[in-house]
Amino acid sequence: MELAFIKPLIKQSDSKIVLLVMDGLGGLPLNSSGLTELETAKTPHLDQLAKEGICGLQLPVGSGITPGSGPGHLALFGYNPKKYTVGRGILSANGIGFPLKPGDVTARGNFCTIDENGVISDRRAGRIPSEKNKELCDLLRNNISLPGVEVFIETEKEYRFVLVLRGEGLSAEIHDTDPQEVGKKPLQASAFAEQANRTADIVNEFLSQVQSILHNHHPANMVLLRGFSTKPDWPTMKESFGVHAAAIAAYPMYRGLAGLLGMDIIQTGETIQEEFDTLKQQWDTYDFFYVHIKKTDSSGEDGNFDKKVEIIEQVDQMIPLLRDLNPDVILVTGDHSTPALHKAHSWHPVPVLLWSKQCRPDAVKEFGERACITGVLGPRFPAEDLLPLALANAERLEKFGA
Repeated sequence: MELAFIKPLIKQSDSKIVLLVMDGLGGLPLNSSGLTELETAKTPHLDQLAKEGICGLQLPVGSGITPGSGPGHLALFGYNPKKYTVGRGILSANGIGFPLKPGDVTARGNFCTIDENGVISDRRAGRIPSEKNKELCDLLRNNISLPGVEVFIETEKEYRFVLVLRGEGLSAEIHDTDPQEVGKKPLQASAFAEQANRTADIVNEFLSQVQSILHNHHPANMVLLRGFSTKPDWPTMKESFGVHAAAIAAYPMYRGLAGLLGMDIIQTGETIQEEFDTLKQQWDTYDFFYVHIKKTDSSGEDGNFDKKVEIIEQVDQMIPLLRDLNPDVILVTGDHSTPALHKAHSWHPVPVLLWSKQCRPDAVKEFGERACITGVLGPRFPAEDLLPLALANAERLEKFGA
């Protein structure tokens, strides 16, 4: 839905909305049970919300399109992900609070493992801990020099880091160097616009120096870059939807995206329990809460079906705490599917439930992919339409027309 269309319909209210995003929630059967991770998990509290609410399967971007985390989340926040596009780099840089300047070019980096032939054997370098990441960032920062360009290399989390290039005439119109597959060599940086040729050459010089410096380090002996970007100027959630929004997310990238939309970033702990405790502590301050759960996604990427089931069950145990806060609307979904079977994001529609005090319940009795197919929202519901529905259920939209 166009922001310009919905903006005049916004009205003020004391109602509260919670958007609970289990990253990579959607899955596929991995064994003879024929059940997905969500269907396998014991989720009595989510099932009860499904019984009392309305359900469906949402498409983050479009049919057959595998979304990144940025587009998937933008759709959930009510922004057209095909119109509001941004690279992963700016989300990571914003997420760690890096003081960006106009013209800075950012990229999200992975420390990775390459073999003696330069072929990637692990895109995440065994998920090295953040402490090791900091050590390697210090090493690179102190040894890399690029003429005419300031180079900033900062730890994000685990194997992820942020690269920021600062100088005159830089461009972010550069293809990723991450092929996003093992068994391939890292790609050379290449420009997709003539004005980015010089920046691509600078990035390739950076990668050459990195490979030389990390040659004898294991498992993190090379890096992959993606999401080259500069900071966009977008309307905030307050401007677009009239909500005073808070983001509760342990991982920097998701805080970064929320920050671009003007949400207040609330400091929280690493665990699911700590995130929900933070929600409770901040309850009286905000009227829209975005709560992000990361490990459903990382478990799927690792191909760990049982771990993903476990994380979903941990979230389910927090639902009574959430309901005790007496929200007016609860939205539960994911930004995309990450089946353990695929070990990656996929194009499959994502389960969604919407609970409110004004729902006209459908016939769905449990929260799972196959059950949600029969929900009133339908099996191919545009994720971008979820926020307007939440606003309506929270009595935050005026009538349209005479």
